[in-house]
Amino acid sequence: QVQLVESGGGSVQAGGSLRLSCAASGSFFSVNTMGWDRQAPGKQRELVATMTSAGDTDYADSVKGRFTGSRDNAKNTVYLQMHSLKPEDTAVYYCYATVKSSRFTPWASYWGQGTQVTVSS
Repeated sequence: QVQLVESGGGSVQAGGSLRLSCAASGSFFSVNTMGWDRQAPGKQRELVATMTSAGDTDYADSVKGRFTGSRDNAKNTVYLQMHSLKPEDTAVYYCYATVKSSRFTPWASYWGQGTQVTVSS
């Protein structure tokens, strides 16, 4: 089983910063892509950032230049540094990871419980 635990959400004024963390734990063979989704009330879930085990990152256009993702492969942990936050960034942010439970099982995706980010104007 794989558990993803997020931390670092909270409330901030527009223009402020927050840093999210997510650690993967449990029994697994390998972790490939990790990243962050978000979902605002009444809106579709949006992919925010992806980070491969090789260090490649990709971002949604809406956060490019403001959000920076990073990853510590040794700790199976990802981070999302968010600057210049806007009210439209308000959402529940979910960490995800693509994991192999064993050498012979297919890749499967797991999500954390989510952490609330609220940006006030």
